[in-house]
Amino acid sequence: MESPISLTESRHPESADLDRLSVQEILALMNREEAHAVEVVRGALPSVVSLVEAVVDRLAAGGRLFYVGAGTSGRLGALDAAECPPTFGTEPDRVQALLAGGMEAFGRAVEHAEDDPEAAAAELKRRGLTAGDFVLGISASGRTPYVLGALRLATGIGAGTGAVFCSPGAALSSECQHPVLLAVGPEILTGSTRLKAGTATKMVLNMVSTATMVRLGHCLGNLMVDVRANSAKLRERQVRILCERTGLPAGSAGELLEGCDWDLRRALAVAGGA
Repeated sequence: MESPISLTESRHPESADLDRLSVQEILALMNREEAHAVEVVRGALPSVVSLVEAVVDRLAAGGRLFYVGAGTSGRLGALDAAECPPTFGTEPDRVQALLAGGMEAFGRAVEHAEDDPEAAAAELKRRGLTAGDFVLGISASGRTPYVLGALRLATGIGAGTGAVFCSPGAALSSECQHPVLLAVGPEILTGSTRLKAGTATKMVLNMVSTATMVRLGHCLGNLMVDVRANSAKLRERQVRILCERTGLPAGSAGELLEGCDWDLRRALAVAGGA
């Protein structure tokens, strides 16, 4: 008996004649679908709250967050993980990503890699997954073997588990403690989940990392006080933050930051603006 077609593989009734539409009509349709993705995420917020609170609990106790995915879903996880160290000053191992096919799959499709349920589990073991960590599976279809294997291993050792997926009744929903369903519906280009499914997924991952890091104290008000000054733009941002918090003129703030090796928190403490 064949498996039923997942929602992400279904055909969109409004785009049956996609190849006959004008550019304006294509873009207007895409814009409506993206707006729908925003509404779907809004409806899923209670589930996202539960997920984020669980992640915060694990990381506050010293655990790590692992994003696990394949294809577009995996690339979105890798992108979000990569942004955490420069944005929040976290160590690279605090939020990690596992991408089916390895990081070479970030820029080149290695689609067959998602069919191996043992690969992610083996990589998690190599990285020393413990019961104190949290594994977040990402899969638009909700049935990717690579992701399922990771969640089953995590469950077996007592780690926290969650999943973000876009198909109701997906296998991932019963393989984790904190499922987040984003039922955005069929894509206008059938099966291309880099579109609104990807948009909705990226929104949720933004929420997971940002809200988690805020709750863990990696900002002051709405200021990125742990941002790493790895460019002229970011050094200027540090100067502006220090000026705003302390009243120092820009020149003095820059000198203080340079003396503190561009450690904004240390500069704030020295200037009494922490």
